[in-house]
Amino acid sequence: MSGGVDSSVSALLLKERGYDVVGTTLELYAGSSCCNINTYLDAKKICNQIQIPHFIFDCKEEFKKNIINDFINCYSNCLTPNPCIECNKYMKFGFMWEKAKEMGCNYIATGHYAKTEYSEKYGRWVLKKSNAGRKDQSYVLWNVPKELIEHIIFPLADFESKDQIRQIASENNLQVANKPDSQDICFIPDGNYKKFLESNSDIKPRKGKIVNSNGEVLGTHTGLYNYTIGQRKGLGISHPTPLFVLGFNILKNEVIVGEEEELYKKEVIVKDVNLILFDEINDWLEVDVKTRYSTNSARAKIKQEGDNIKIVFDAPQRAITPGQSAVFYIDDIVVGGGKIVC
Repeated sequence: MSGGVDSSVSALLLKERGYDVVGTTLELYAGSSCCNINTYLDAKKICNQIQIPHFIFDCKEEFKKNIINDFINCYSNCLTPNPCIECNKYMKFGFMWEKAKEMGCNYIATGHYAKTEYSEKYGRWVLKKSNAGRKDQSYVLWNVPKELIEHIIFPLADFESKDQIRQIASENNLQVANKPDSQDICFIPDGNYKKFLESNSDIKPRKGKIVNSNGEVLGTHTGLYNYTIGQRKGLGISHPTPLFVLGFNILKNEVIVGEEEELYKKEVIVKDVNLILFDEINDWLEVDVKTRYSTNSARAKIKQEGDNIKIVFDAPQRAITPGQSAVFYIDDIVVGGGKIVC
């Protein structure tokens, strides 16, 4: 329980459905947007109001090891991380599941907009999209261990909008009914990830060349971590046509830029694969693929190549970004996902 409206209403709904509910809050990072005295008090007040016990677990060391260090390591290697996905894997559905078992709980539940159910067609428990449309969060849950799916409940799965959740909270006099949503990376509440990296790692401003695909020098950059794939603004280059960041040469400390058509790729490799719907994919499989949380899915076919998966899109996709996740769907069921390599 984060002290927000989604997790608060989730706890309320579970109790109304007859579950024996225990409220838990993970202490992840001191001073973050989801780990401060106000969030703890809000969560505890909600638990007291709906008459369930509440516990706070200190897991700051685990969070630093698995999420913050990964975040820093990704930027050190010119990758664009998604710390929320790592947090789901290691903390909310990793550390939390171990604590749940210690307390004798059979399930864990969160305020995510997603769905779990048993599929007769596939003969296993599956992770699915919720009914919340663009607010669906199945994308950030692709790396939850498949054996855990049957032990997860998402009470908000069938709601179509956040307004419905706020209405339930208001009708039940929950004080968090109108609490704003958290939009930023929790451990960077001011949104300035560059300042965070400079203050918490060896990553510091280091000038280098901005070059095109042919190696022609076009300008100077202020540090590779200040740029991302697809970026157009802030390059400081005068050029007849708009230029975009295409990639990086770490060894030469170069930012590679080019025209917009060079941003498009049809084939992608992903690693650190987690398959939920199947144990393996031996032949080409037709799927829909999302390469960012905020983008629409695209038709593609996928196939395992060793420990990796190759994606071939029906149509080239713009600004595919190493470090981000590619998540595969068949209809509304999550097949699995992996981290984009190239």
